[in-house]
Amino acid sequence: MTERKSPTAVLHEGPRALTDEQVREIEESDLKGVLDVDIDDVIEYVHKDLKTLPDFTMLYRKYLEQRWNVYELDFTQDKIDWTEKMTEDERQSFIAIASGFHHGERQVEIELPVFMIGASEEEKLHIAAQIEDEARHTVFFDRFYREVVGLPGEDIMDVLGASFPWVSETFLGPFGLLAYQADEVRRNPYDERARVRYGTNYFLWIEGVLALSVMKVTLSYARWRGFLPAYYTGFTATCRDESRHVQGGMRYLQDAVRKDPTMINEIHDTLRTILSLSGVYSREIYYEPLGWTQDEVRMLFFQQLRRKLGDVGIDLAPDLEELLQRVQPVLAGG
Repeated sequence: MTERKSPTAVLHEGPRALTDEQVREIEESDLKGVLDVDIDDVIEYVHKDLKTLPDFTMLYRKYLEQRWNVYELDFTQDKIDWTEKMTEDERQSFIAIASGFHHGERQVEIELPVFMIGASEEEKLHIAAQIEDEARHTVFFDRFYREVVGLPGEDIMDVLGASFPWVSETFLGPFGLLAYQADEVRRNPYDERARVRYGTNYFLWIEGVLALSVMKVTLSYARWRGFLPAYYTGFTATCRDESRHVQGGMRYLQDAVRKDPTMINEIHDTLRTILSLSGVYSREIYYEPLGWTQDEVRMLFFQQLRRKLGDVGIDLAPDLEELLQRVQPVLAGG
């Protein structure tokens, strides 16, 4: 990792065009090469194909080309950075964010299969690949918590239990809602309205807004400080996987609205529910030790939400637009 720009260096910049060389680097890098990929480029890459969404077969082909082996990562330097170079405040902030992903990857691994039942055959290929991705991401975080953080446990569930005290409501609210929505789809897998509600929460909010935003926080910190090379490599590869997941999910929502324009009501109602879950947190994440403020992270959320919806041609309801205008932070230089 050679570039050392501050974590929020591109926060106030508008969308930037990726060069063909940058796209090739993101798409074709092996696991070793991913260490040199800029996380800001990967997040921008997520948006690259949203206006002309690839079909599910193409996303499956990309999955085959971009699979990576989680057991090739060497966390030796990460352990040194964690124990000898990072402050206690940095470790606590970092682990609070990582814990949300630790639990989220495992939850989706076991709940996404229900969404596959009512899908088209082409979409099933993409979802099957995504489930394998989520399993790999679960193992990635299990290794990070065992080998770097040093949490005890004989199996995956033991380590998950040990990391749970750090999970904040930033993650608990949407994933709690997702568990309820997964049960809806499980009871009636061909109910398109239930599927759209699930898809809005998971593909749009959890993956497209929440995950990409807080991914940027930890990865930009690691790049800025030159710390945690295995974490940076594995989680940047995870973000590349997420680009396919978000593109597939937004393709599904776009198709659902085109087939039945009233589905927009399900998207809006789900967003209202998600935003209503935001409030006073008993387990709040403090981003400042990693170079961010609460308002800067909230601005990331809003930027990601607006871009996802805008790129696929879905408008916000007036009351949602008013809500975002009211709560969106105003930052110096923004």
